[in-house]
Amino acid sequence: MKVELERLSHSYDVEVLHDLSLTLNDYKAVAIIGMSGSGKSTLLRILSGLERPSAGTVRVNNHDVTNAEYRKQVGFVFQHHSLFPHLTLLRNITLVLEKTRGYTPEEASARAMEFLDLLHLGDQAHKRPRNVSGGQAQRGSIARALSLDPEVVFLDEPTSALDPILTFEVLSAITELRNIGKGFVLVSHVMNFVAAFADYVIYLHQGRIAEHGAPTILDNPSSRELRDFMARVPDLSFR
Repeated sequence: MKVELERLSHSYDVEVLHDLSLTLNDYKAVAIIGMSGSGKSTLLRILSGLERPSAGTVRVNNHDVTNAEYRKQVGFVFQHHSLFPHLTLLRNITLVLEKTRGYTPEEASARAMEFLDLLHLGDQAHKRPRNVSGGQAQRGSIARALSLDPEVVFLDEPTSALDPILTFEVLSAITELRNIGKGFVLVSHVMNFVAAFADYVIYLHQGRIAEHGAPTILDNPSSRELRDFMARVPDLSFR
């Protein structure tokens, strides 16, 4: 996966991201971390094409992220599962495949079951989101994103609404996906998961890149900002 940021800035009422420039080549999983309000979810949404940057250029795998065609190359998993509540897990996937990718019902069902099985949800396929656990529903969202065959999967704190047991369940499932040939960009507050899953970490502080590098920076920060962050972040066990 290749990520290129060139003088990226973004504003709402105030500037949230300030003149970010960074080029990453050949990484499988990039984690964006930082305190609440640091701009990490905003950066994730820009990288995924959900928002247009106020200034600067952003490219992922040589795609301009502002190009509408780019959105067909990515999958996005939100903090809370975004499944249609009145549909089964299976139909949540097949409907999208039929309407956006032109699959026949038979093709869509076979592909949906492939990814539900991959996420250990084959026995839950015919249940609606309210009849499965929060962790299972979130895994259903991941299965739906993967079924679209994206180049890159974006995950925005996918366990923030879950208790520790379900957090472990979802993060374990994500870890199993690391070598399926997709790129991953994620925001997470579970640092030992970040250390285990990511091969590159970007630490944002007040909308700027304060430190970046291999996950070893989490154990040996060179910046005061990251040292302070690691001292304050809760020890939420993943393994």
